[in-house]
Amino acid sequence: MASTLTQSEEAQLAQTIEMFEVITQSQAHDYQSLEILKEAYSKLGREKDVIGTSKRIAEAYVQMGQLSSAILEYETILQRYPDDADVQAALQQIESKANNIAARPMLAEPAAIVRPPDAGKGKKPGKLAPTDFDDGRKAMLKIFVEGKIITVGDFDLCWSTPDLSSVPNGVTEPFIQVLADKGILPSDTSLKLLTDRTRVPYLPLDKYDLDLDLARTFPVETCQRWCVLPFDRMSKLVLVATANPFNQQAAKELSEATTSRLLWYLVPPSDLVKNLRKVFR
Repeated sequence: MASTLTQSEEAQLAQTIEMFEVITQSQAHDYQSLEILKEAYSKLGREKDVIGTSKRIAEAYVQMGQLSSAILEYETILQRYPDDADVQAALQQIESKANNIAARPMLAEPAAIVRPPDAGKGKKPGKLAPTDFDDGRKAMLKIFVEGKIITVGDFDLCWSTPDLSSVPNGVTEPFIQVLADKGILPSDTSLKLLTDRTRVPYLPLDKYDLDLDLARTFPVETCQRWCVLPFDRMSKLVLVATANPFNQQAAKELSEATTSRLLWYLVPPSDLVKNLRKVFR
């Protein structure tokens, strides 16, 4: 398959591999990024790296208590390499673990990762009353205020609830950027807090070659209002940058604009705003 790629496509895949190897080295349980890494290796025909990454995905599932998913990943490897001793041993360990302890429940999904049941049907966002959507305020309030990171007064000062009946006037700066701008909490601190509390991986957006044309295929109002940026496509996956991983409404609106699955990444808010303004001038 690698022989059919252009030099530009090979260069893009090489950059993807470099970026996601860094991400997965620091976030070993990030199976979504590992899946992207595996696909990039597959497109370049790097079979050994494909299998190695599949094993890392299965290990991530085991660590998260998702034993059935780990088994499926290992069995996929065995279909191609039935004599792989490492995989056979790993499956025996899983079986032993399953027989002795109950599998741990799956970690709670941040709201922005959840794909709504009517996704991909081409509906346009309607004009909703403020009580009709979930922009992640409740979850963020719990983390920042109930977690005693900031006061409720600071939260209310920096949180913005948009009017869905009107067109946004440019990009709405995300909550954690406003916190930083007002000197309440540095954005790096907020990002670390969010990555620690969710399964959403961190990605340094300034080091990524963004697909700006892809971003422009999504509704400008959605991207500007919620400060979200679809920035790359890998097969049937669309990668989306955000600074608020709990924004269910943003996830719903983007999902209605595509049949692809959305994978979310936390990024520095200043980079996110800068690139959104570049895309939607």
